[in-house]
Amino acid sequence: MSRFTLPRDLYHGKGSLAELKNLQGKKAILVVGGGSMKRFGFLDKAIAYLKEAGMEIEIFENVEPDPSVETVMKGAEAMKKFEPDWIIAMGGGSPIDAAKAMWAFYEYPETTFNQLIIPFNFPALRTKARFCAIPSTSGTATEVTAFSVITDYAKGIKYPLADFNITPDVAIVDPELAETMPPKLAAHTGMDAMTHAIEAYVSTLHCDYTDPLALHAIKMVREFLKKSFAGDTEARARMHNAQCLAGMAFSNALLGIVHSMAHKTGAAYSGGHIVHGCANAMYLPRVIQFNAKNEEAAKRYAEIATFVGLEGSTDAELVDALVADIKALNVSVEIPSCIKEYEGGIIDEAEFLEKLPAIAELAIGDACTGSNPRIPVQEEMEKLLKACYYGEDVNF
Repeated sequence: MSRFTLPRDLYHGKGSLAELKNLQGKKAILVVGGGSMKRFGFLDKAIAYLKEAGMEIEIFENVEPDPSVETVMKGAEAMKKFEPDWIIAMGGGSPIDAAKAMWAFYEYPETTFNQLIIPFNFPALRTKARFCAIPSTSGTATEVTAFSVITDYAKGIKYPLADFNITPDVAIVDPELAETMPPKLAAHTGMDAMTHAIEAYVSTLHCDYTDPLALHAIKMVREFLKKSFAGDTEARARMHNAQCLAGMAFSNALLGIVHSMAHKTGAAYSGGHIVHGCANAMYLPRVIQFNAKNEEAAKRYAEIATFVGLEGSTDAELVDALVADIKALNVSVEIPSCIKEYEGGIIDEAEFLEKLPAIAELAIGDACTGSNPRIPVQEEMEKLLKACYYGEDVNF
């Protein structure tokens, strides 16, 4: 038996933010990030709609990119004092992910973070509040997923939290919020969505319910990402839908080692963070080459290539065409080819090599590895990470 879980309601299209005025409750806490929602007027709109719904409102703001355990605990404390019956998270993936973790600690104050990092180990939620997610970026799809990523900066590790309990009750996918993204953010989040869809399609847990969502999302990202990067409004709207469809697929089929590697390299180096979507984009072509040594995975990558119209007479040729297509898409949206080139070379080579064995071990142990079609051993993961650092093709 398998399970397929989505939000109870999903409102989409321009102006769908107004659906907030139809929520029924007494108190809502709004969790937001660093200020873009306030700056562009969306926070004020949300507050007005919630007041129209008759709710008392409190705001928890300044959730940082790659939200920390400390921020989660502060937010949970604010919720315990305010006692909301709606948690509304608005912005990029960070405030929504943070709010999901806050939700657990609000309802179960005695829960520890170590308990939550065990996959599918959350307590039953909705004893105090329901959850509404409103994304402003087109990539993480956390508004429809059973996942959250929280960073323990003391350990330098990003933890993917996974449990169907944290799938939001309501998702509002209003493309007007995504129109304000700077081009680099549109590129990174867009390739995050592409990675979600491709990993979901080749996951060992894919099924008839997730496959069509993944394929259509891949086709849409391939068609609209470059135009979205250039600022085209209609393309931004289509990308907002595409990332949501990819999220529906991966939330139920799960992911693979592209995400395992991105999680464990993102906050590991003193030179700076590797932005999650950019990491996925750089690693994806090499992981496809690695996974394609598995016959079933190669067949499914070839199906993706055929679906989007790439040419090849064998599975191997189609896999090569898919890898080349993704590399070309990365170039078109100004994503570097490898870690060594990331942000002008901020990830020091000596530090990368020194930490390589530990990072490889952590990546193998990541929650996303189990559904990857080919499970790497330590030596293979180290070689794969080195290929991602130096921009080398993978043939092992």
